[in-house]
Parts: sequence; C-alpha cells; structure tokens
Amino acid sequence: MSKEITANLVKNFSKKVQELPQSQVIKDTIMKNGIKASTENNASVVAMNHVFSHEIDTGKVSNQKQSGRCWMFAALNTFNHKLNREFKLKDFELSQNYTNFWDKFEKANYFLENIIATADEPLDGRLVSWFLQTPQQDGGQWDMLVSLIDKYGVVPKQVMPETFHSSNSRDLNSILNLKLREDAMKLRKLHQEGKSDEALQPVKEEMLEEVYTMLVYALGEPPKTFDFEYRDEDNVFHREQGITPIEFYNKYVGLDLHDYVSIINAPTADKPYGKTYTVQYLGNVVGGKPVKYLNVDMDTLKGLAIQQIKDNQTVWFGCDVSQASNRESGIMDTAIYDYEKAFGFPIHLSKADRLDYKDGMLTHAMVLTGVNLVDGKPNRWKVENSWGDKVGNKGYFVMSDDWMNEYTYQVVVHKKYLSDELRQAWDQEPIVLKPWDPMGSLAIMK
Repeated sequence: MSKEITANLVKNFSKKVQELPQSQVIKDTIMKNGIKASTENNASVVAMNHVFSHEIDTGKVSNQKQSGRCWMFAALNTFNHKLNREFKLKDFELSQNYTNFWDKFEKANYFLENIIATADEPLDGRLVSWFLQTPQQDGGQWDMLVSLIDKYGVVPKQVMPETFHSSNSRDLNSILNLKLREDAMKLRKLHQEGKSDEALQPVKEEMLEEVYTMLVYALGEPPKTFDFEYRDEDNVFHREQGITPIEFYNKYVGLDLHDYVSIINAPTADKPYGKTYTVQYLGNVVGGKPVKYLNVDMDTLKGLAIQQIKDNQTVWFGCDVSQASNRESGIMDTAIYDYEKAFGFPIHLSKADRLDYKDGMLTHAMVLTGVNLVDGKPNRWKVENSWGDKVGNKGYFVMSDDWMNEYTYQVVVHKKYLSDELRQAWDQEPIVLKPWDPMGSLAIMK
C-alpha cells in the first residue's frame, strides 16, 4: 500500500537537518558555489600529476567543438599520430568533416533500410519507436569507423575543412531527422498500400538524393581526387597529385583496421566474460563491418592497452566521461568529489549496477597516450581528448586507475596482443544484444 508524504514527515526531516551543526555552512557553500566546486578533493588534484612513466609524443589536440563526433576524432587522432611521426609532419590532421559527411549519408540509408525491414512492426512498438527516436546523430563506434574507411578512405583536413554545421551539428541533425522521419512515414504508408520492398528502393533512392543535397550544402561535397602538398619538419616539400581518398589512406596511413579488436568490460550478469557480443541494428554502412566486442575483466583490458602503449601506439577507448571528472582541470578520478562528507551518506553504485540501472554507459571516446606504472602496475593514465587546448593540460587529461576501473568500458587494440585463449574467445559467434543495450550507447549520442 502506497503512502503519501505528510506534513509531519517533512517536519521531522527538516528538524534532523537543522540539528546538524554543519548544515548551515554546507548549505551556504553549495548554494553559492555548486555541488562539485564545494566537494572538490584537493588531495585528488595533487595526486593526478601530468607525468607518466610511459608516454607517447602526440602533439596538439583536436577540437570537435559543438558536435558528438568524439569516436571519429579519437580514431582519426590515432591515425594522425602515425602520420606526424612517420612523415615528419607537425600537428597534421585528417579531415573529420569528410568522414562525418559519409557517416551521415550512410546512416540515412541504414535508417531507411531498417524502416523498410520493420514495416510490419507496430508504429508504437518499442523497436520502431527506438528507430524514430533518433534516426541519425553524431555518435558512433569503432567498427562503424572501419566501415567508413574501407569504403571512402580519408583526406587531409585542408582538403575538406570544418564548416559551421560540422562543428555545430544540432540544427543539421534536427532537420535531417525531421526529413528522415517524414521519409519513414512515406515508406511505411507505401508498404501498407501493398508496395513490395523492391518497389520501395527507387523511392528510397530519391530520398537519399535529397539527403545528399542537404549534406553537400551544409558540409561541402567530398572530393573524388585531390592534391596532397606539404613541407615536412626538415623543410622538404612534397607533392602528390590526383590521389583518391582510398589511395591516400593505403599509402599514408596503411593500417589494416580489421586487425584491431574491441575489448569491453561490462561486468553484468547478462554478459559473461570470455564471450563476444554485438548489438542489434547498431551500424552505419549497410553491408559494412558488424560491431563486435569481446568482454573481459578489467585487468585483462588494461594489460592489453598497456602493451600497445609500450609499443608506441595510442589506444582508442570508450568511457563515461560525465562521471567523477573535472573538465577544466582535466582530472578524471573517483576521489575528485567527496559527496559523502558533504551530505553525510554515501551515494554509490557498482559498475554493474550502474549499467543495469541506467546510470552508466559509454558517452565519450578518447585516446590513451600514456600510462604511469609503479612496480608494473598502473596508477594513472594520460588521455588525449578532443575538446581543444583550453581544458585540462593543453587538452590532455589525467585519469586515475580507479577511474579507469569504474568508468572505462572499451578499448581497441591490435589482435597481436591477444593471448591464445583470448583469440579463441574472439573467434566465437557474437551474442546479439538488444538495440538499447548500454554497450550500444556511444553510437546514439546526440
């Protein structure tokens, strides 16, 4: 039997608060400065030193600005590190806008194909409602990036620079989603009128032509070929004429992205360790690389990341950056805010409980560029963010190992670091998770 809140109950609560001698000071402090500023732990600030025993020289950070393209920036940053090192470039960047264009175009097709495939599903059912909630957006996953690179390659940032709407994506996303919802309505109605899936394809192509036009006007048109000119740090001039984006990737980046695997830590009862997983309807390119994860314990995940850093290669990783972090100082540490001392009681869920009870998910992708090892064990990590150089230490963050354990969910590493046991586990057919599983959340960021 439910019970209402009574005036007497509130009176008792108020009396208990007033009886605490520190209540007035705490209330005044939090009301004036906010919860985070009032509870910041200076010991954490001191401990999170921006010095690391193993550190990769990566140069100036990039800036995704007002967009949700972190996964894309993080992946391209790992390529930038290789290009800058091998070709003696300084602060060279690949075009995030080029990849963004094709991602949005492919996501539009992916959405429309899913609308056709589920045309018999009820409009108000959970699945179609989930599609319509966000037809396309800025977020994504590593394997989605691989699909884009396989199909479209990459270009230097100078060839297709940022535009207003690549850096400020909210309005573009809004009008694209309006367009795609309208297209979904039309396709479902045609299906209800008896049109076959084959008959719907020419209609879908007309819709995609309109999407392409919108993207060209907002982001520019991707080049088919371009000239690559640069002067290296030895002041030697180089020119490559008429190269295609795929040729450019193969020649200058040259990584076989299919040699890289996504390792996750999701310690929930529905995801046993040593099993592989995919997420239903998670992707961007129809016929592209399926999203696939191998779930392992955190010590295994961190050990793989450390091996790759020791080999002087940075590591793409996905985490929940909104938790226990200070954007201005660039500190990510479970001890950065002491809420218990302020409020008088603990506020905490385990990592598994956060996933199960909707408090934890992948919200951001960044790059691990260093680690501090003490007696072979990590105590903090160097993180390259994509929020520009005005936050953290010129854009770099420092992450405690405790934070890594609690809020990091995914790393991408070369499969050569996998043990025989992990290789066998990776080769399993993946278990299919529901579209709304938290392991798909990085791909639905807005």
